[in-house]
Amino acid sequence: MLLPDTALPDLPIRTLLPQIRESLTGSGAAVLVAPPGTGKTTLVPLALAGTHGRVVVAEPRRLAARAAARRMASLLGEAVGQQVGFSVRGERRVSRRTRVEVVTTGVLVRRLQRDPELAGTTVVVLDECHERHLDTDLALAFLVEVRAALRPDLQLLATSATADAERLAEVLGGAPVVSAESRLFPVDVHWAPPATPISPPLGLRVDPRLLDHVAATTRRALADGDGDVLVFLPGAREIDTVAGRLGGVDADVIPLHGRQPGSIQDAALRPGPRRRVVLATAVAESSLTVPGVRAVVDAGLSRVPRMDHARGLGALVTVPVSRASATQRAGRAGREAPGRVYRCWSQAQHDRLPAQPEPEIAAADLTGFALDLALWGHPDGSGLALPDAPPAGAMQTAVGTLHDLGAVDESGRITARGRALADAGLHPRLARALHDGAPLVGPRRAAEIVALLDDDRATTDDLVAAWRQARSGGDPTWRSEVRRLTAALDRTPSDDISAPEVADTAAALEPDITGTAESPTTIPATAATGGNSVPASSSDAASGTRPDGSGGGSGSGAGGSGGGGSRRREEAAAGWVPDDLAAGLVVGLAYPERVARVREAGGRSYLMAGGTAGDLGPGSALGGVTWLAVASADRTAGARTARIRAGAPLDEATAREAAATLLTETAEIAWVDGDVVARTVQRLGAITLVERRIAQPDPALVRDALADGLRREGLGLLTWSRTAVELRERLAFAHAALGDPWPDVSDEALLGQAAEWLERSSARRRADLAKLDVTAALRRLLPWSVAGRLDEVAPERLPVPSGSRVRVDYSDVEAPVLAVKVQEAFGWKDAPKLADGRIPVLLHLLSPAGRPVAVTRDLASFWQQGYPQVRAELRGRYPRHPWPEDPTTAQPTKRVNPRSR
Repeated sequence: MLLPDTALPDLPIRTLLPQIRESLTGSGAAVLVAPPGTGKTTLVPLALAGTHGRVVVAEPRRLAARAAARRMASLLGEAVGQQVGFSVRGERRVSRRTRVEVVTTGVLVRRLQRDPELAGTTVVVLDECHERHLDTDLALAFLVEVRAALRPDLQLLATSATADAERLAEVLGGAPVVSAESRLFPVDVHWAPPATPISPPLGLRVDPRLLDHVAATTRRALADGDGDVLVFLPGAREIDTVAGRLGGVDADVIPLHGRQPGSIQDAALRPGPRRRVVLATAVAESSLTVPGVRAVVDAGLSRVPRMDHARGLGALVTVPVSRASATQRAGRAGREAPGRVYRCWSQAQHDRLPAQPEPEIAAADLTGFALDLALWGHPDGSGLALPDAPPAGAMQTAVGTLHDLGAVDESGRITARGRALADAGLHPRLARALHDGAPLVGPRRAAEIVALLDDDRATTDDLVAAWRQARSGGDPTWRSEVRRLTAALDRTPSDDISAPEVADTAAALEPDITGTAESPTTIPATAATGGNSVPASSSDAASGTRPDGSGGGSGSGAGGSGGGGSRRREEAAAGWVPDDLAAGLVVGLAYPERVARVREAGGRSYLMAGGTAGDLGPGSALGGVTWLAVASADRTAGARTARIRAGAPLDEATAREAAATLLTETAEIAWVDGDVVARTVQRLGAITLVERRIAQPDPALVRDALADGLRREGLGLLTWSRTAVELRERLAFAHAALGDPWPDVSDEALLGQAAEWLERSSARRRADLAKLDVTAALRRLLPWSVAGRLDEVAPERLPVPSGSRVRVDYSDVEAPVLAVKVQEAFGWKDAPKLADGRIPVLLHLLSPAGRPVAVTRDLASFWQQGYPQVRAELRGRYPRHPWPEDPTTAQPTKRVNPRSR
């Protein structure tokens, strides 16, 4: 240990340090449950550190990692980087003397991938496991396998601030659980819901009335007591809004969120000369102490990643906090003295909140997660001790994306390109954009754009404007990330990152376009002919127009249907590639399915290559741009289209390059918009680029298209003469009565065979269908074995006793009807039968006026019982027609009696 237990601060965890050491020594793994403020993050690593090997502490956030390292170093009376150091993305402060190293979980996962044995490390502490970030779940699963297969001596301590530790202990193989009691001071809870109704959060949008209420509640918290006030808000935008509404308060208003440079974050964690209001996101929820806080104001919202797998849109969304998170937030007020928490919701709403936050694996984009699994050697995650299995659909989508990027092969195994993408420490899409974009726009500019995309700090939807703002500003975090990414490109062998064969846009550029591009108006590049750096003139980069002619970039032309590679070579030879196209190309390489074209000239609505529609916000600087590479978009529940949050303009040629894997050209002979269309179509995903009419289409494909049209719109497209209708009804009766081989002529059956009975026709379009001889087509359906028997089975007409031949109505296949006048049926003993004598017809016996007076299949019964009543009612009305007393012996006739004189 670096300090004796008695020399450590008197925090609740101190008395448990011997038990923790004993648990780790005995089983090699343990779970520590300790609420915030007990000292688990800072005292435990110091107590576990020895003279041999290093203790690695993994935190979910960079801010927490730096703060923990600084606090432990101060306990030793040293500067960070000596016995206690830290490593986060873009910053590392360690030395040969370092015994405790605090890292982010993402850094730990990368380190495990490079060195699974963790040589020189004796203990790993996974802090804040309850937050259930993807990197934390991965690190836990990888470490369990490392202990089982490579390093049984490696000790693993998983810590959690909540009491839900049984699952963790199970994942660790039944590890012992050590629990610490909180020594927090009492915190009074004030329920402070808004007085007026507040709209629930929608996507990234938070009702401004809630932010007004949070600001008012913060003023109340300042007035109710002393000490600093910590305010929890979902994101940087809300922090800026509430800060603006706290003007004039007698306190320093200090923002604290993950987008800030490390120095500013660290300053927020130090006491100030006077009272402070610290406006923070969830970064202040755990792992660190904000000193001086006596009151917490909680807006009750958190921002979490969500993935719309159906549309390929991943975004942050705003959700209510869980009860566990609300408890942790409230605990910030009771670390140093009694405190107060003001919850901006009611107690009834609190009782309906989820108990725990949702694990990130349940709803987030799993592409990076799947790449880590493939790199580890478990492409589907099976066999790993993951706390929760990834959703099957989300994993399938993620692996499909990796395959499209060339990062995994058909079996899901990592490729050389996948290893190179993983080494960038980025989301695989951004890593692809960095590696494939560098040869096209220059390493420096590719790194700058990717750093901007990765941080998602743009305050405008115009990504090029945000890029120029970042260049001209002094954000050290962004610049540090640009340097890191540029260095990653320098150390990556080019033969390890070759793009898939279908994405050959880099091969279209023979020279590398390099340079620093430090300003938006000077863009150095490498000339194609000599290899010397030749800076472009400032007017070239700044005074041109956008690809759509709207201004703001280079006048590189609207782009045609091809020639992108040739044009790009010419621009490289001229020494410049405009910022607009550079940004759009890199964004498009990251998100090819989000390359989008405006739906109507000058409009704000776009169709993305992936098939999703998206709209720019009102007043967007990108309005009217013909082509966009969409960097960020989200679709709220119930919305018909997505909202485009950030994008960069393109021309068509650059769009084709960026989304080359989605470029297809197909011959289409199909039923489209109510008629047969024969055309060659070139598409970029769902976006139609070029259509050309096919003059002589394949007749078989035309018949298939006509059949498809009939299936879609129905048999009403044909002309159904009376003869055709009656023939169809006779065939339907024969099939119903006798079955096969009599053909089924129902709508479903005819539509299913449409291509066959259209085979002999010359129809090529919708209008030709109305000219088809439907009767002949129906007769062709009859097999030769029964074709000659139709008049026997289902005769068109039947003879009656009067000598007439009366048409049979087959419209009801179960009961064919023969309508005949009573006088013409005299002497008929039985109704005739059809279908080889199986089905008697249904007789409709008519009056002289043609109205049915009886419906029967039993003539004998009618003559005996029904006829006398009919005779009595009608003979006076129709005296010229015979009405004999015995119809069974009377002469049938269709004539009337002569008039009497």
